[in-house]
Amino acid sequence: MILSAFLKALGQVSDRRFLLVLALGIGLTLALLLGFYIAFVALVGWLLPDAFTLPWIGQITWAEAAISWAAVPIFLVLSVFLMVPVASAFMGIFLERVADAVEDRHYPGLPPARSIGLLEGIGDAARFLGVVLGVNLVALVAYLMFAPIAPILFWVVNGFLLGREYGQLVALRRTDAAGAQAFRRRNSGTLFAAGVLMAVPLTIPVVNLLVPILGAATFTHLYHTLNRAAPSRTG
Repeated sequence: MILSAFLKALGQVSDRRFLLVLALGIGLTLALLLGFYIAFVALVGWLLPDAFTLPWIGQITWAEAAISWAAVPIFLVLSVFLMVPVASAFMGIFLERVADAVEDRHYPGLPPARSIGLLEGIGDAARFLGVVLGVNLVALVAYLMFAPIAPILFWVVNGFLLGREYGQLVALRRTDAAGAQAFRRRNSGTLFAAGVLMAVPLTIPVVNLLVPILGAATFTHLYHTLNRAAPSRTG
């Protein structure tokens, strides 16, 4: 079921609306990562003096520049982990466009979905971004304590979060809050598995740029497939 939904999503990646969201997503992702880098460099410049003297070495004037350049590869590595909150942030903003494109092609007989306004989408994105950051900061202790299996823990934690939120937001387009919650609880295992399969490629550079779009499309397919499997219990 999940594989079928993903393959359908992948088969639509050349859709004009998908490509537009991809272009916007890449641009905003790069802007966000650049913003993190600029903030880090500004913090280093504020904390470090322009020059200082070390015993037996003399005056040091290049430390700030060296740390700033050294931060480049560090942020390339961090971008792997930053893509999870980035995906969660963009989900609320772009979900409706991707879901509309999926439903227009694969489910043309559906009535119009409930529109998720820009402010509501930004609010949902901000709320979930806070949850993702908070949970991962708490889980950081576990990542450090169990370093050999830290990637697996990372995928499990964020797979749960992504599956829960994507499933909830996709369902909210077609039902009320109670119905969306019931859908999520009824299909928690499937949504968790799909979330983990989404979290894994989020840690692969370049590939992770496609994941938010393919994730939104995949969860849209899953929602309709799971609802067909349990028509009497849909909201």
